[in-house]
Amino acid sequence: MMMTTSTKLWSGRFRSELSTETEDFTQSIAVDSRMVAQDIWGSQAHAIMLARQGIISDNDLRQILHWLGKAEADFREGKFILQPEKEDVHMNVEAYLIEGAGSEYGGKLHTARSRNDQVLVDAHLYIREQILKTQQGLSRLCQAFLSIAKAHTETVMPGYTHTQHAQPISLGFWATAYVSMFLRDQKRLNMAYELVNMNPLGACALAGTSFPIDRHLTTQLLGFDATHEHALDIISSRDFIVETLFALTLLMTSLSRLSEEIVCWTTYEFNIAVLDDAYATGSSIMPQKKNADIAELTRGRTGRVYGALMDLLTNLKGLPMGYNRDLQEDKPPLWTAFDVVQSCLGILPGLLETTEFKADRMEALANANFATATELANFLVSEQGLPFRKCHEIVGGVVGALAKMGKTFHDWDDTQKQLQARGIDLPIPQLQRILDPILALHHNRSFGGTSPREVKRMVGEFETKLNEIDDQIRARQEKIDTAHQKTARIIEQVLDGKEIATIDL
Repeated sequence: MMMTTSTKLWSGRFRSELSTETEDFTQSIAVDSRMVAQDIWGSQAHAIMLARQGIISDNDLRQILHWLGKAEADFREGKFILQPEKEDVHMNVEAYLIEGAGSEYGGKLHTARSRNDQVLVDAHLYIREQILKTQQGLSRLCQAFLSIAKAHTETVMPGYTHTQHAQPISLGFWATAYVSMFLRDQKRLNMAYELVNMNPLGACALAGTSFPIDRHLTTQLLGFDATHEHALDIISSRDFIVETLFALTLLMTSLSRLSEEIVCWTTYEFNIAVLDDAYATGSSIMPQKKNADIAELTRGRTGRVYGALMDLLTNLKGLPMGYNRDLQEDKPPLWTAFDVVQSCLGILPGLLETTEFKADRMEALANANFATATELANFLVSEQGLPFRKCHEIVGGVVGALAKMGKTFHDWDDTQKQLQARGIDLPIPQLQRILDPILALHHNRSFGGTSPREVKRMVGEFETKLNEIDDQIRARQEKIDTAHQKTARIIEQVLDGKEIATIDL
């Protein structure tokens, strides 16, 4: 009986083609399509290293780089189409090379390399770019908040605990709280970048290789900060993806919390913020509606990012050391998370920058529901020498009595009488100063408090930190660009006929 030989590049021991169902089930073209440029760059660096180490000849290198360059040009022009029957991006690029240069040249590219470390190279190169892009978007969002903070250091509003009026704060204080929160998200993304920007190339299948490769050279050519050392650990681990996903998940949590406040604040009942028409939608049946759909969708899409993290954690929990095909499923959840987070970061700064905050309404709310009760208790501690618990009891009794009568602190005669009934006699003008929400802002001068002075100080500090982050993002991107340009210069010299040994690497 005649046996049909498989056409796969790995088909040496196989005697028949895969079934259509198997090909469809195992291919990863949709996921890999994002990493074509990275796969080509990684292959260029690998080929240069092989030639520099004498593993392939200068002529081999010249042919390989020529056809990789054609593949790169075709990709930029939309002519390089990944074919599912070739399984993944790596096999598509290698097949293109072999078809163009012939197997005597193209077949040498995969020397001292496995798809196991190759896919990791592609992923590291792609993910680090996406982290930087995410950080840039987050910095823009922080700048939008800082603009609000600068304009509203004395715009008083009620602060909330348990979604109940607590103490007066300023809108600027609220805005800087989000910047403070997002700066921690920047730190987490920064730490994820450090794990991502390590070179896995040279781990091969799991045990390294007997060829005299130079892993530090490919680290340099690809712009990595360090070489991931242990080959088996490299192939087995996906913690750099988990760390990135975790950072994105917490960032999405922060965006969802912001979205919840936008939804609440723009309701008729709160009525303290109005969205610009460009960032709101209407109803197909109710003509009066103006809906905060961007905030709602941000809040709703948070679950997709949470699910992505749980997807990958579940994938990894039972895997033994070495490569397992389960690991092919590591990138789809991360791609989903990047897409969701970056789309939210792309629209939320504009939404905030165009939102109208209703200062009069905020001040009215701050005066309406005993938000300065703590200020009165603190005054009694400071000026009457009473224990705080006693002052808390006195003010709580006054608030309870006034609320029962349907009164507020601004019913000054009633407030004075309730205090007198509890042994505290204060002139009404003094009460008005103590219970003024705007003066309360100025009194909370403790480090990190809501006083205008502290808010301005924090704005300055946060701007400095954001500038440092932006400088770091630029430096990292410049390092990537410089490495890519260096690889391109080496390729140009090789194609011009120079021997690899004479080129300054």
